[in-house]
Amino acid sequence: MTRTPAELFDLTGKVALVTGGSRGLGRAIVLAYAAAGADVVIASRKLDACEAVAGEVEALGRKALPVACHAGRWDSLDALAETAYERFGKIDVLVNNAGMSPLAPSSAQTSEELFDKVVGVNFKGPFRLSAVVAERMKAGGGGSVISVSSTGALRPSPNFAPYAGSKAALNAISVAFAQEFAPEVRFNVISPGGFYTDISKGWATPGEDRPDMLLRRLGHPEEIVTAALYYASDASSYTTGSLLRVDGLGPL
Repeated sequence: MTRTPAELFDLTGKVALVTGGSRGLGRAIVLAYAAAGADVVIASRKLDACEAVAGEVEALGRKALPVACHAGRWDSLDALAETAYERFGKIDVLVNNAGMSPLAPSSAQTSEELFDKVVGVNFKGPFRLSAVVAERMKAGGGGSVISVSSTGALRPSPNFAPYAGSKAALNAISVAFAQEFAPEVRFNVISPGGFYTDISKGWATPGEDRPDMLLRRLGHPEEIVTAALYYASDASSYTTGSLLRVDGLGPL
């Protein structure tokens, strides 16, 4: 039986967990999932920010669970998963969106503390949360895990080498997990470029011309939504271990 596009992208009855879900691309993904019918667990370091987005989700008629969580600490992530399962009994969609991208003056001047923080949040944390949740997804009938990587992993630069390396590692484990948890759990990666969010206010101005990009501009948060909905829904039921670039840059 042929399903309509609306049916393919429908998330009614699903539960999604989004890390880094209180602002930027994470918030856009949370609200898109709620609009598509999902209940959402919103995790980030600041509970009040999560609660604010939870209010927006509830205004759309869906249930929301705000949770304070450090995305680089395994004990915090274990507790996040347990809290989500206690509240909803399942997780159908996991989005590893939390990340950090500090710059350093040089590789030699990158401190061990900074290196460990970047790797912890961008790689170690998603590794743990994906493994814990996917194991339960597989036992419970399946699910979709989506990791938000970066074009920096594909176009690395010296001033953010640890960030690029951590996101490249995120890409790699997504392929490994796709094999380990198949066929019940699908793993895919979204690789965004620059977007106009609260995070980019210091270095990007909406409307400015970007001649270094084929689309001549940065993206808007709502432009990540279609990729996030595709991977979360039945529209991507035959897609796993893939990477989708949403960066406006053109060919590598």
